[in-house]
Order: sequence, then C-alpha cells, then structure tokens
Amino acid sequence: MTVLDARALNRATLARQLLLDRSDVPVLDAVAHLCGLQAQEPQEPFVGLWSRVRGFDPTALSDLLTGRRVVRIHLMRRTVHLVTADDALAWRARHDGMLRQRVLGVYRRELAGVDLDELATAGREVLADGEPRSMTGLTRALADRWPAPGPRALGEMLLAALVPVVQLPPRGLWRTTAGVRNALLSSWLGREIDPPAPPGCDPVGEALVRRYLAAFGPASTADLRAWSGLAGLPAAVTAIREELVVLRDERGRRLWDLPDAPRPDADTPAPVRFLPAFDNALLGYDDRSRIVDDAHRGLSVAGERVVLVDGRVAATWSVAADTVTVAPLRRLSRAERAAVTEEGRSLASFLSDDASDRVRIAASTP
Repeated sequence: MTVLDARALNRATLARQLLLDRSDVPVLDAVAHLCGLQAQEPQEPFVGLWSRVRGFDPTALSDLLTGRRVVRIHLMRRTVHLVTADDALAWRARHDGMLRQRVLGVYRRELAGVDLDELATAGREVLADGEPRSMTGLTRALADRWPAPGPRALGEMLLAALVPVVQLPPRGLWRTTAGVRNALLSSWLGREIDPPAPPGCDPVGEALVRRYLAAFGPASTADLRAWSGLAGLPAAVTAIREELVVLRDERGRRLWDLPDAPRPDADTPAPVRFLPAFDNALLGYDDRSRIVDDAHRGLSVAGERVVLVDGRVAATWSVAADTVTVAPLRRLSRAERAAVTEEGRSLASFLSDDASDRVRIAASTP
C-alpha cells in the first residue's frame, strides 16, 4: 500500500485546491471544483479565488451571484458557503438533518416544545410572497405564534436549518457592504431542490465523496465529516469503495482517493499563497497537519488570514490603508521574504485596483 509522507500529502492537497498552480478554469468551474467556498465573511471568497484562478476578475463572481448561477447558503458545517446553484439544489436536502441538529445544539433549551415542522411550514408561508426578508423581519412575522424562543433562536432555526433560503445580493458582491436579506432557494432559482433519496440509497452522499476527494483528497472519513458536518458519509465511501484507492499517511491513517487524481512529487515547488479567513484548505480536514502545524491550528478557526510558504502556514496577513501587512510565525529566509513580498504586492494591487502595491513584513513571532 502506498504511503504518503507529510510533504507528498501537502503537495497533493495544494494541487487539488488549485494552490500549486493557478488554474485557467472559469470562475464558475472553480467554485464547483472547490465544492464551494466558506463565505460568512462576504469579501473573503474573492481573495480565495484570486489565489487560485489566473487573472481572476472579481466582477465575474459578482455577476455569477446576480445572475443566480452562484448562491450564498447555509450548508456544510452549518456555515455560509458560496456554491453553484446546481450544487445548492442537489445538496441542500442531504444536509437537512445535520443543519437541524447543529442549530438545536445551540438553542435546544429555547426551542423546547416547538414543533419544528409546524415552524418550517409557517416560515415558508411568510417567505412565499417572494419579498426578501431579514431575520428580524421574518421572526417579527412569527413572534405572536412563537414568542418564547426569542428572535435569535427562531431565526437561526428557520434560516439556517428548516427552510432552504439563500442570502441575496448585494450581500457578497465585490466591495459591497449589505445586510442579510433572505429568499426561498427554489423561488430565487426558479427550480425546486432535489428531493431526499429513499431510505437505503444515498446518491448525493456518494457524489459528495467523489467531489470532496477531487478537491481535498487524499482524505480519511474523519476528514470528510469535518468538512461536511455529515455523519453518514462512511457508508457512502463503502458503497463506492471499488472506485477508490486506499493510501496511508506516515502515521498509518487510511486515506481514500480517486485513482487518477493528481498526487505530485513531494519535491514539487510550492509558491507563496495568501489565503482568506476561514479558507477550506485548512477547515476542510479533521487532521490539518498536512498544511498547518498543530501549534497554529487554531488560527483558521479564529478567522485569521494566513500565508502559505513552501505549502505550509508560515504567517498571517491583514490589510489596512492599502498596505498588506504580513506577520511571520517563524523566521523567513531571505528568499522566502522576497517571495512573500512579491506575492503580497500582487495582492495589494488586486485589493486596491492597482493603486498600491505596499507590503510590510513585521517581525517574526518568537
């Protein structure tokens, strides 16, 4: 059985994530390949795609949102993701149970005694008129019937779990600040979501496994669960195991993969890459050691933007007054500093419409 050392696993991850070489694919295809981008911070996906798509034009992503080919929706891990319209319709029902359980995990006491099916029906009825609504507007319309839970618990359960909704533009458009307005997914796209599969059959789960491995593999079933939040995918892996190959990492963990997916040589050079907050290249795994040291694992959860040097997290970055500031987590060699500065200048130029290419590298963290 093939064993991948840490560096080989890292290079495979970078290749799947379009971080080893920028891709020439259209933006819609990049979003689809990546199985969406985490997007609770609305501007972050633009940097994620800039780091992955050669010549990325941010207006292309904005146009996909206004053209209803890409949507913002609660999906994997109950977080807001930017996914293609087709994937939203295909995947939403498969995530339904997980979304409910995750909201209940936070608001179980507040929602005690609430008939969730009745609440879902009422929420759909309010949204059926096609008028976009904020969480406040939706919960206000239902508060007389369900006064006890409070607006936050009621709104989170409705909008993140019970009712398939999308967050409408202008939220998520390039350089636009806008509040959240929600509409029914089916109304916004003019198509109904795919119905759940009958018991004992999980074609969506099997498709998710294939898609995840294409974008994140090689990976374990624990990694799959960490990315999706879904508990039932090991059965989907078993159902398609004849299609897959089995590898091992240096610690003996079993990793699944697609047979023809890229697994570059461990010595393949990895360029500097700037990643946005909550990038799935980090959050999409249970074991993130393939890309970040355990000492810095919490950076991604905390929403820090990170810099990859030789394929691994080596710094954080921020931007203010048209200057990109890099804070190294270790000592960078002269060549690494030069590469970070060059890529940082390109990022500063992207973020400022060529008005600035200023980069400052702070002292390294002890």
